[in-house]
Amino acid sequence: MHIEFVEIGNFRKLISTRIGLSADKTVFVGANNSGKTSAITALRYFLVDRERSSFCFNDFTLSHWPGIDAMGADWEAAHVAQHALPEPEWDAFLPFLDVWMQVEENEVHYVQGILPTLDWAGGRLGVRVRYEPKDRLQLQKDYLTVRADARDLQTAGAALAEEKGQDAAQFQVAIWPQTLVEFLQRRVTRYFTIHTYVLDPTACVDPLHGRAQPQLLNGSEPIDGDPFKGLIRIDEISAQRGFGHAGESNVDEGEASVAGSTSRKLSSQLRQYYTSHLDPYESPDAKDLLALKAIEEAQEAFNVRLSDGFESPLKEMHTLGYPGVTDPKINISTRLRPVEGLNHDTAVRFVVPMQSGGASIQLYLPEDSNGLGYQNLISMVFRLMAFRDSWMRVGKAQSKASDDAIIPPLHLVLIEEPEVHLHTQVQQVFIRQAHKILRNHDLLRDSLNFVTQMVVSTHSSHIAHECHFDSLRYFRRLPASEHAIPTSCVVNVGEAFGGEQETKRFVTRYLKVTHCDLFFADAAVLIEGPAERILVPHFVNSHNEFNKLAESYITWLEIGGSHAHKLRSLIEKIGLTTLVVTDIDSQDTMALSAVPARGANYTTRNHTLKTWWPEIEELDALLDKPEAEKSKYYAAEQFTLRVAYQCPIEIEFKGAVSEALAYTLEDAIVVSNIELFATLPGTGLIAKFRTAIADSVDFAALSTAMKDALKGGSKAEFALDLLEIDNPSDLKPPKYIREGLLWLASQLEQKQTELGLVAIAPSEAEAIADVDSGNGDAA
Repeated sequence: MHIEFVEIGNFRKLISTRIGLSADKTVFVGANNSGKTSAITALRYFLVDRERSSFCFNDFTLSHWPGIDAMGADWEAAHVAQHALPEPEWDAFLPFLDVWMQVEENEVHYVQGILPTLDWAGGRLGVRVRYEPKDRLQLQKDYLTVRADARDLQTAGAALAEEKGQDAAQFQVAIWPQTLVEFLQRRVTRYFTIHTYVLDPTACVDPLHGRAQPQLLNGSEPIDGDPFKGLIRIDEISAQRGFGHAGESNVDEGEASVAGSTSRKLSSQLRQYYTSHLDPYESPDAKDLLALKAIEEAQEAFNVRLSDGFESPLKEMHTLGYPGVTDPKINISTRLRPVEGLNHDTAVRFVVPMQSGGASIQLYLPEDSNGLGYQNLISMVFRLMAFRDSWMRVGKAQSKASDDAIIPPLHLVLIEEPEVHLHTQVQQVFIRQAHKILRNHDLLRDSLNFVTQMVVSTHSSHIAHECHFDSLRYFRRLPASEHAIPTSCVVNVGEAFGGEQETKRFVTRYLKVTHCDLFFADAAVLIEGPAERILVPHFVNSHNEFNKLAESYITWLEIGGSHAHKLRSLIEKIGLTTLVVTDIDSQDTMALSAVPARGANYTTRNHTLKTWWPEIEELDALLDKPEAEKSKYYAAEQFTLRVAYQCPIEIEFKGAVSEALAYTLEDAIVVSNIELFATLPGTGLIAKFRTAIADSVDFAALSTAMKDALKGGSKAEFALDLLEIDNPSDLKPPKYIREGLLWLASQLEQKQTELGLVAIAPSEAEAIADVDSGNGDAA
């Protein structure tokens, strides 16, 4: 048994989203504010009984608020006109979580309460958990009553203003509630609750263009009780790690639960673990008797010492007449509790071995003396062990469980941003070992009866690169063009390559080696080689016209034109705005490298230009391609790709105007900065280009001289030398790079606007601020 996928609807940014869960480990990746926290919060709110009180109206997707207000306005209009009230139509707005599981026929005793039919014989099962009105008609009635009171108060205020000589028509006060949304923002918990429904597996369909297609309930009645009791246990390590996170308390075993101490201190976690699993006073066994005997003997010895110590003060009290003959006498005794030995700041110490002369000695430091990263790693690992042992009822936890409580077969562990305070290597170790720790128990290692599914959200590329693509779920932000506000969908990265295993292997290794942030960026720039990797970001930083690019997070990937197309399936799958800066790579009719020339029947050997975009092989057609046609829009994924390669420019050289056809970044830079290079001091390629400019009689000769110079020159050294130019803005980017970067800047500016990151009206900004203040990346 395992959770196959969940579908989240109408919850913050997740308006209709399917998230597949791997059998062991699932990692949420994506840019900031893409919905990762919303997904983990939804799992907690819907599945954990006591967390359901945390729901607030801000958890309803913002794009539904106008529709909810319109429904309230329709009620009010009918009420004022004394017409029949419209039926409350809430279904399209209600937050819900659909949990779809794969269950074997021999596990039916766990899921008896959620079987869709009596003849079910194993396979997929689904349950919808929905946040909905307790009584729709009562909610409607109460809202209309409050609105009538508000209107009456407004009328009374206007009459009073008129009595005082003011214009009653101009007397307007915003009396709560003005709308149904305002009403529910204060009172949603009074009128809403959680109901669960059994879903029909035959009506479950695949997402369309990344959007889930949840089935309609069609009048289904909610089921009684909690269908997940005894079925799923939930534990969570939040991103806060004890910094202001709401407290978590222990709950009965066998229930869907979030357990674990919020304290970062290992000593606090040890005390809790001791109480749950080790306390000899709780249901002692034979081994505990030895410890209890030792405690009893120590307690008796301490009592004797106390009696001796207090003998003199007690005798002094007797001289005051107390205690008297009939009064009870004072006896002092102690009670030793082993757990108190852990209740101090140095309960956990770290041993620091050192050499003193020829002897080896050990020094001890309190846990707070270690770095935050080390503390955080130990804390998280210990909590994972505590989650596992509580689930498996290790030690005293077994005796505390009720006799009829069964161990849930599913253990869902949610971990938010484990990279906090962890340096790179420790992040990689943690994500590799975390699931192994959760399974390190005799009943778990190779067992199929108990399943542990770990869900991790992260902003760390190091964590992402340690995971197989099949474990990654990419949260893609959708622009506001389709909905009233931006939303998100989720992409299973493992499905990006289909059956192309060689491409998948190449991309996996490439991303790991380069440590690129492709899964967390706002846009990607694929560049041809080391010179481009050095100079293109340098152009961005040196010219004010590219300032917009500094406001977004861009990942720069150095990958040649012959390999860039291998990233195609991944980029198209995650829908990431991408600029490909590549070389035109002209070749003659003999397939030999050649300087670009018109009318020579030349072609390009660049795979990106031939097979990805613009899918043209003829050189003349590439040279004549209008700038507007160098981009490709993907309607389904709602993103755009653009290629930038050397294009013709007109230059004046030695008194003649010529069309310059560059074929590398280096000669394109020179022809765009001839005056600069004519006098630019330097060695290597700079010196060769300076000489070529001086000695060439026309541009054709210059082009030949530059090609000869590039044959034996170091392009990377040339790029580094250009960084030393006194005024970086003097070096102009080649036309094709400039136009590509300006296109990218305009795309990102448009994207920021569509995602609601800029140009937000004050009222909307306040609403979003309210959501963010308490609910993560809600929207």
